[in-house]
Amino acid sequence: MKPLPSWTTRTLCISGALTLFICLTILFVPSIEIQRLASRAMAPYGLSLTSTSLNKAFPLGITAKGVTLSGQSGVLMNFDTITVKPRLLPLFAGGVIVSLKGRIGSGILEAEAEMTRKGKFGLACQKVRLEDIPFFTTVAGTQAKGELRIKGDLQGKGADSRGSLQIEARELDLRGVRISGTPLPDASYKTMQGMIRIASGSMSLESVTLQGEELYVRLSGSFPAGRAPSSTPLNLKLELMPKPEFLEKQKFIFLLLTKYLISPGHYQLPIRGTLASPLLQ
Repeated sequence: MKPLPSWTTRTLCISGALTLFICLTILFVPSIEIQRLASRAMAPYGLSLTSTSLNKAFPLGITAKGVTLSGQSGVLMNFDTITVKPRLLPLFAGGVIVSLKGRIGSGILEAEAEMTRKGKFGLACQKVRLEDIPFFTTVAGTQAKGELRIKGDLQGKGADSRGSLQIEARELDLRGVRISGTPLPDASYKTMQGMIRIASGSMSLESVTLQGEELYVRLSGSFPAGRAPSSTPLNLKLELMPKPEFLEKQKFIFLLLTKYLISPGHYQLPIRGTLASPLLQ
């Protein structure tokens, strides 16, 4: 029997060692230490992560219950459960691909990260109800209803990252929306559709639209990617195009927005400030 080539032996040894290391880490590192590690990873972005319980998942992985993601302004997301697992087959080939599955009420969020130099990341969520996302009430002070779907991918790291994020929501209802104290119209929308592109360290909003029977809304602009919300400057434009009967019903709101009227029935609001604290210019 011929001996295996040296590069094959080396690859097998590295793959075996990597697999053994990950297995031992998951099996023997205390759950509290894993939670602290996750919190430290979130800290540079101004975020914190807590859970009510953390347990090992079969065959290799971690399941957390009652997970809360918070920012400086309050609670952003609540997950009923989150399970994180390394995919086994790539481990034996010397690669590390980590999958995540979370449940938010009746909605499901799934993500997969390839721990390579190029750093690939995929994200998908479906059937997530906006009323199950505390961000709208705790941070934005808004009542939001509707069903959200997101699909996206990202490749690269830092300024070299690139990718896209598709957002879709149906049967939206938004009440009490304010930007730096200025109220926006309460309205219902049949659909929201949008695309966010990531390139050269920036996130650009393309074709983000909300289509209602009485009000049409379009949001565009950009902001830097990968920063903490409190230090992410915004350069956005919000356009409101109400039908005459809707404008009449919410006359007081549109009177407050008179200075943003650029043509009959067309309001254009420049939004600056930061992601954590948007401001009307």
